[in-house]
Amino acid sequence: MNINIKRNNEILTITVKGKIDSATAPELESTVKSEINQCTQLIFDFEKLDYISSAGLRILLGAQKYMGAGNMTVKNVNETVKEIFDITGFSYILNIE
Repeated sequence: MNINIKRNNEILTITVKGKIDSATAPELESTVKSEINQCTQLIFDFEKLDYISSAGLRILLGAQKYMGAGNMTVKNVNETVKEIFDITGFSYILNIE
């Protein structure tokens, strides 16, 4: 997994490449926790994300709770990840573009 952070004033974009699973989720969680406190808008760019496990979903849920409704967006989701969001119901919880 590769994580790229981009900050534009109070907008934080986290781009993830590869897989978010139980082995890589701690790194993403640490990154999110260290970066999230000074932003008002959080964007996850998943254009190059191949897979997300329940460990990754837990991180997204925690980030959404921290940010509040409407302040977090997940962008560029491929069909595989979209299917995981659909099956788990996260398509209804997350703001996906």
